[in-house]
Amino acid sequence: MSWQRALACWYLRRQFRPETLKPFIDVERARALTSKRVWSPRVPRGWHLRETYGVSDAPLVGEWLERVHGGTAGGAEPTILFCHGGGYYFCSPRTHRSLTFALATRAGARLFSLDYRLAPEHRFPAALDDATAAYRQLLAIGIPPSSIVIAGDSAGGGLALATLVALRDAGAPMPAGGLLFSPWTDLATTGASLRTNDSVDPMFCGASIERAAKVYLGDAPATHPYASPVYADLRGLPPLFVQVGSTEVLLDDARRVAGNAHAAGVDCECEVWKNVPHVWPIFAPFMPEANRALDHAATFVRRATSRAANRAQLSSVTSSVR
Repeated sequence: MSWQRALACWYLRRQFRPETLKPFIDVERARALTSKRVWSPRVPRGWHLRETYGVSDAPLVGEWLERVHGGTAGGAEPTILFCHGGGYYFCSPRTHRSLTFALATRAGARLFSLDYRLAPEHRFPAALDDATAAYRQLLAIGIPPSSIVIAGDSAGGGLALATLVALRDAGAPMPAGGLLFSPWTDLATTGASLRTNDSVDPMFCGASIERAAKVYLGDAPATHPYASPVYADLRGLPPLFVQVGSTEVLLDDARRVAGNAHAAGVDCECEVWKNVPHVWPIFAPFMPEANRALDHAATFVRRATSRAANRAQLSSVTSSVR
């Protein structure tokens, strides 16, 4: 294990975990602390950051990271629709740029990071409504579903999975895949790792997860499959790629989703990384484990979109022959 990983865990245990040990959620304090600690990396060379806050791109409110000179010739460029974490009540596309910039450049994909509405001002299903609307708008502007991967971390990972379930239920064209970093998928907080990893997770205590869930859910049932996709029927979803740390309190939120996906016949790969903090890819490029995890994730994006594009092309040829 790297010294950078050890330093990140030490920092989180001193700076972040004490906040989660408090018996209540202070939304405004969480937002203020996050805004003060935001470190925004430089836009990668050869790429352009285009913000759409407060302009007429609704429902695509957030920011695009795109190549300056366009995508790869000879086929549709992969597109990542990214849902940021933050318990559904804080953080933003800006707080997650170290992750999104690194993921997009490694995958050779343009990326749209969605600024979905936050709780408690906008409770469930506002975030889901925004994510499904953003996906439909990507299709409306001509991006093929076979070139799209829906991704997210923590709460955004659960939101990405819930978006896939909701789109399938609505009969929408499915994207090429789903990419989930340390996903929060059980707002009913029944995972055993909430207890077994309570003292070893450097970022969260188990009890804080239930408190955060109430901020987002309001009066909605915690087991609603669009809020907690660990309770959803996953049949018919595209391939999934999941990464989670072995000491996370949300470990079982990821492992149970992977088990459910396999039982439903969904192609799902779940990587459990030893002794890394929650959503460690956000520590790129500082942490070697973050860089390696993002390399794996980028490989999934390229593989999933390539296979989906090939299936779409074969289906088109077959239809024309008929």
